[in-house]
Amino acid sequence: MQTYDFDECIARRGTASYKWDSANNDNVLPMWVADMDFRTAPPIIEALQRRVAHGIFGYTRVPATYYDTVIGWMKRRHGWTVRREDIIYTTGVVPALSAIIKATTAPGDKVLVQTPVYNCFFSSIRNNGCILAENRLRFDGQTYHIDFDDLEAKAADPQVKLMILCNPHNPAGRVWTREELTRVGEICLRHGVLVLSDEIHCDLVYPGHKHIPFASLSEEFAQHSATCMSPSKSFNLAGLQIANIFAANAALRKRIDRAININEVCDVNPFGVVGLTAAYNEGEDWLEQLLQYIRKNYLEMKGFCSVHLPEFPIAELEGTYLAWMDCTALHMKSDQLEETLKTEVGLWLNSGRMYGEAGEGFMRWNLACPSQRMMDGLQRFERFVRKRMPAR
Repeated sequence: MQTYDFDECIARRGTASYKWDSANNDNVLPMWVADMDFRTAPPIIEALQRRVAHGIFGYTRVPATYYDTVIGWMKRRHGWTVRREDIIYTTGVVPALSAIIKATTAPGDKVLVQTPVYNCFFSSIRNNGCILAENRLRFDGQTYHIDFDDLEAKAADPQVKLMILCNPHNPAGRVWTREELTRVGEICLRHGVLVLSDEIHCDLVYPGHKHIPFASLSEEFAQHSATCMSPSKSFNLAGLQIANIFAANAALRKRIDRAININEVCDVNPFGVVGLTAAYNEGEDWLEQLLQYIRKNYLEMKGFCSVHLPEFPIAELEGTYLAWMDCTALHMKSDQLEETLKTEVGLWLNSGRMYGEAGEGFMRWNLACPSQRMMDGLQRFERFVRKRMPAR
């Protein structure tokens, strides 16, 4: 088996990278937006190079082999049997979320989310004229838990038509268990709330945890849900713009397909199709080594913080490559902390406030980078803290 080098520090500045070229100062270390600083798996690069060599990039017809590849990955990786007719391809998970909201709600309806949560949920809800309903997760100092009593109460509101489930959860790092997912599904069924399951991080799960697709739990759950997945996070392919929606209910699938066309995100490019196919067919060894590397980064971060930053707890990381740090010891608003870190020590993290009021006081770190860069970020953060908290 080939061994992949995740320690290589690849220069990304000057490549029109959203992550690296958005800062005004070249000394800023970006550990914010969720893309990785690793080259993707070599079989993906080679497949794309072969496609480029053909030299013609016309409109793409998604072939039968694409569906076979997706079905095979879901079965092999997640034990989930899906049918070809259940799959709708599109350009990304965020466009998919917006289209599903459009298909299943009317302006003025409420959409339930579990905060703190991925910020694009908020804009997709707002852009469709809907109202946010929050089921705040509970943080115990180490990990997050679902407040099921509150979830039941919120789902019982007749204005709530849809719940967006984030699994694995961004930014909390949870991989919801079978029992937790079942309770969520039963509550939503009881109150006629459809579940939209965002499972974009489904392949980024660490030992001791298992991703369980919500729709795989029962036929009833499958009929009352839609699931969004993409190789973009797992294989660092976000720029290729490819994702899939899975909907077993034919009537729901028809409505979603109509919304995908209304929103004009029904066509994909040839590189997305090629990239996904190569990732799922040939990228599994690379993915396994990636998971080991990111897990090592997380444990190194935990070790560093336990010695040098004990006042800053980090949530347990069960899935994703996004570490969630409690920074309330600094007594600064998260947005202010984000800007001050950039200005004073050249470190760019995501403000917890962007994930809702429940994220205030936290910061999100992207650990999908060479260990050397991660340690640089931690040392910058420690310098900042020492300046603010000299009496530690």
